[in-house]
Amino acid sequence: MHTDLLTLYPTLEPLGPALAALQAQAVSVPAGTQLFAQGAPCQGFPLVLAGEVQVACHAEDGRSLELYRVRPGELCLVSSASLFRGLPLGAQGVSTQACTLMIIPPAQFEEWLGVPAFRNLVLGLFAERMAELTSLVDAVAFQKLDQRLANALLGRGQDLHLSHQTLADELGTVREMVTRLLRRFEREGWLTLGREHIHILNSPALRALAGGG
Repeated sequence: MHTDLLTLYPTLEPLGPALAALQAQAVSVPAGTQLFAQGAPCQGFPLVLAGEVQVACHAEDGRSLELYRVRPGELCLVSSASLFRGLPLGAQGVSTQACTLMIIPPAQFEEWLGVPAFRNLVLGLFAERMAELTSLVDAVAFQKLDQRLANALLGRGQDLHLSHQTLADELGTVREMVTRLLRRFEREGWLTLGREHIHILNSPALRALAGGG
């Protein structure tokens, strides 16, 4: 277990005895499992050994906005912020595929913060994730939804197997708006639509729109 952790998170090596004394066990969950809930107390700091976790915040009107995804070797900003401040979680985490995780108990997390290497790892995460979130805020505040949707479609290959609701959640909007724009893209001849399937026909046109063209 410790070997797997160090392979993915080599900066944990200076923890030495503290890591060897870790009592946490690896937990495997299927896709679609809620790992932590928005507004709930943080039960521990997740380290992803396999799979992927989507972290998103939800509004009272039912809309959702994806903040980021945590993959093996990466850290969760929302969990660390909650543990730092002793406040409820500001977003929810859901596995997008089968996942294996190690959940570090809050007391252990606090102890590890006394080790400079781990503290620097967490602070580096804050800087990295804040840059991502700043870009997200810029996109939400200043880019038109059609630009953001075009950008969300790119980089996923020619055939996308996902629902309009999934795209709406990523973009922080409602499904009806995404469907309306996708149908417009279809009329333009940029893509074709099927049941939870989008086939890209004209990537350059989508790229031009995503870039503001």
